[in-house]
Amino acid sequence: MSTVQPLQRPRSIQQMLERVQHMITMESIGQAFAFEPRASDVFIATFPKSGTTWLQQIVHGLRTGGDMAFDEITEVVPWLETALDLGLDINAPQRAEPRAYKCHLPWPMIPKGGRYVLAVRDPRDVLVSQYHFWNGWFFETGSVSVEDLARGLFLNEELPFNYYRHLQSWWPERQQPQVLMLCYESMLADPQAAIRRIADFIGVTLNEALLSRVLEQSSVEFMRAHARQFDDHLLRDARDEVCGLPPGTVGGSKVRAGRAGGHVAELTDAVRAELDAAWQREIAGPLGLADYAALRRALDAGA
Repeated sequence: MSTVQPLQRPRSIQQMLERVQHMITMESIGQAFAFEPRASDVFIATFPKSGTTWLQQIVHGLRTGGDMAFDEITEVVPWLETALDLGLDINAPQRAEPRAYKCHLPWPMIPKGGRYVLAVRDPRDVLVSQYHFWNGWFFETGSVSVEDLARGLFLNEELPFNYYRHLQSWWPERQQPQVLMLCYESMLADPQAAIRRIADFIGVTLNEALLSRVLEQSSVEFMRAHARQFDDHLLRDARDEVCGLPPGTVGGSKVRAGRAGGHVAELTDAVRAELDAAWQREIAGPLGLADYAALRRALDAGA
């Protein structure tokens, strides 16, 4: 009598890459590419782990006056690339106007004709956040180090999609009237100012009561207290088995520390040097930004 082997999480980056390719079907990606937006539609187009969920919550709170009656944020702000796989109709009316969508697409691939909000975050913190997000979900807890993830995924030049290519594609578009590019660290420093800019950009009239409500409901304390509404369980319920993952994720938090500079305590000097070298190669040369601090100064100055 044969025994069905229980599903196991990957224990290496290579195994992880083999599994993660099944997360989104080509049919679902094709639907995302073919989507024809309205001029009022808002795309939250941030690179993963750079404030995407935070922006979803801010945009949804602004347009609804603070609605929290959803099981998971993807229900009300669909992830465009996964919508077909999750059975979500991207053409359907949403809970309020403007319609809003999450996506991680670079500029050349994103459907054109809407409005685009994105935050840019220090790549060293993005790497650390990605590690904690994948740890216990797409690889067995503790089986892969942050150094493994850095070299096998984040800095892997053979992969078609990474932080640096995403930034390269969006940076030249930042001053278009339909694009709002924010600095994650500046949003942390002055969330009220960020909410005001986003409200103005998406066409929502902001009064002090709404500002106060959205400020509270988009705080890390509030979102951590309501963690299940921001944990991607709709995606996991639909796709984990297809990816060969067992149920019962122990990691994968999307709302963790909500701070800047966490990489200082978690990255080795060697990994930090490799990230710095990648910045010089991929960003400093092509975009003329000597380091991430220079990018932040340019964004904050509206340059």
